[in-house]
Amino acid sequence: MTGTQTYEGLGAGNSAPHPLDNPAYASLTGPHARFAERRGRVLRYPLDVSPWLALPDDPDPGDWEDLAAFAGPDAEVPLPGTTRELPDGWELTQDVPGVQLVDVRVDAAHDPEAVRLTPADVPEMLDLVARTRPGPFLPRTIELGTYLGIRRGGVLVAMAGERLHPPGWTEISAVCTDAGQRGQGLAGRLVRAVAAGIRERGETPFLHTGEGNTTAIRLYESLGFELRRRTRFRAARVPELVARV
Repeated sequence: MTGTQTYEGLGAGNSAPHPLDNPAYASLTGPHARFAERRGRVLRYPLDVSPWLALPDDPDPGDWEDLAAFAGPDAEVPLPGTTRELPDGWELTQDVPGVQLVDVRVDAAHDPEAVRLTPADVPEMLDLVARTRPGPFLPRTIELGTYLGIRRGGVLVAMAGERLHPPGWTEISAVCTDAGQRGQGLAGRLVRAVAAGIRERGETPFLHTGEGNTTAIRLYESLGFELRRRTRFRAARVPELVARV
């Protein structure tokens, strides 16, 4: 990410906790509390909404036991928002470098061709996601926020929407374009349109992507997003014998 500087003005590098440091937990204890399934201090979304689980900022042994009981023995669980050392017996199964970008000068604007997608559109959305693989999108993910799409010939060819919702912030996610429609700027237009709706609520857009996804990073930087922090997309396998009654 040559030439990109960490945007320290939004809490990165400061000692006080920031909602974007653990955005899934901040979402499930804030605007998305209605979705939260809880065991002790461990939270998760319903499994048909999002695969994300959330640990507190300072997980103790009891939290890891609750996470194991929540997920079940030998399950693989995502670990967003924590870089803590895993307890004995847990197997790290994914550790992918990522970036978190925030809106600092996005020219947010509604798009006349973008239409709001509804639950009736979910089969088409799932099909587009399966072809383009932007990240997890499940049958009820649309309930997390506004999703916009662009159709050509009546067919959904591009979409973007809202996922995590820490207080004061909304994540733009599921940005994808059908392979046959790329190169027309559809993704950028949809990101700007989703950002416009977020801004109208008085909130700030942010997003995540893999550090190696340089094409997406260049797009987001050209739209006016800046790097807030580097992160890691981690997952781990629950030990078979860990459980908490």
